[in-house]
Amino acid sequence: MAKDSAEAVRRNFLSGFIPGSGLPIFDAPPPEEAWDSVPSEQGPYPRLSLEFWTSKQRQAANLHEISYRACYKPQLPRHFIERLTRPGDRVYDPFSGRGTTILEAALLGRRVAANDVNPLSRMLAEPRLTPPDPVAVAKRLKAIPRDGASDGLDLGMFFHPDTEAEIRGLREWCLGREAEGSLDELDTWIRMVATNRLTGHSPGFFSVYTLPPNQALTAEKQRQINVKRNQSPTPRDTHALILKKTKQLLSGLEPAQWHHLSDAARDALFLTGDARATPGLAAGSVALTVTSPPFLDVVDYTGDNWLRCWFNGLDAKAIGRGISTARTIEAWSETMLAVFEELHRVTRVGGFVAFEVGEVRRGKLKLDEVVLPLGLQAGFRAHGVLVNTQSFTKTAHIWGVGNNDKGTNSNRVVLFERG
Repeated sequence: MAKDSAEAVRRNFLSGFIPGSGLPIFDAPPPEEAWDSVPSEQGPYPRLSLEFWTSKQRQAANLHEISYRACYKPQLPRHFIERLTRPGDRVYDPFSGRGTTILEAALLGRRVAANDVNPLSRMLAEPRLTPPDPVAVAKRLKAIPRDGASDGLDLGMFFHPDTEAEIRGLREWCLGREAEGSLDELDTWIRMVATNRLTGHSPGFFSVYTLPPNQALTAEKQRQINVKRNQSPTPRDTHALILKKTKQLLSGLEPAQWHHLSDAARDALFLTGDARATPGLAAGSVALTVTSPPFLDVVDYTGDNWLRCWFNGLDAKAIGRGISTARTIEAWSETMLAVFEELHRVTRVGGFVAFEVGEVRRGKLKLDEVVLPLGLQAGFRAHGVLVNTQSFTKTAHIWGVGNNDKGTNSNRVVLFERG
């Protein structure tokens, strides 16, 4: 790229990130070696690779600590929410997952909207906008029976019989209350925490040692782990663990954050469906979207969530059929173009979309280069790409993945604006 052209796209990139009274996207001019460009039919767009945010940057609220497969850190949406919106603006995530974007937006005093084809997403996100008093949680837990009837599903490879009985009691309580229309905010909070505590690799979970809690192994693979580790499930007090996790999630919440969550909950929108068609979201109502879509054939959402779906009375296979797991770049692009067209409809003039993707197929396919022309085709103006690079993560170590290898420790965010 010629020097004059490089300077032009840099100036455009910088100016595009300062809407109204927002903060500049860069705290200091990026160094020369941080720049490269993404080619397009309209000309080159700037791409910067820096550490824009870190996991320790203004430590995230403990309320985020709910596990979900393929989720990003709260610092990512915060970076854009603080710079591109004002209090009271609506922030949206069409692939909401555990609700990182909307929870961070709510904590910052923004209005929120979320969509996900998986009903688990709403079950995990919505209760955290109305966090309860732990004393009330403890009282409700005392009312929930510690035993439930077997439905024929063998879970003995994960849970001690006494623990399994307690889990079934929790399940029957929540499903029964939901069926009769009496499920309240305390119940949905307990259900959310229990869902998150089902399986994991520490005594803080209901299960024997297994993989990290963002996915559940098959029964056969868990049996193999038990044999290899010479382990068997031991009793766990599920009610005590739910109360302990409740206190952890609520610890450190400041009075202003409690107030912001309450305000956000009043008109929060939670949609469960296809991100390509969201009639429940009004045209021009969104100031900022921060999202990360399902990547190409990377995550087995159905297999990872089968146990959580069982606990919540959901059909994991039916849900999996609705989640985009395209095997080809052409099929993935066709789906994402339709998503961008819908985002263009709901985004206000002057609003932004921060679309996070990673490197897939061992880094050979950089999805930011695929996404950028899709947003342009849908009618957005593109500003460029931010590639946030960071040091090792705990999850990367668990899977034996090298630092910044396979896209595990980098976020590639394409930023668009509706003109």
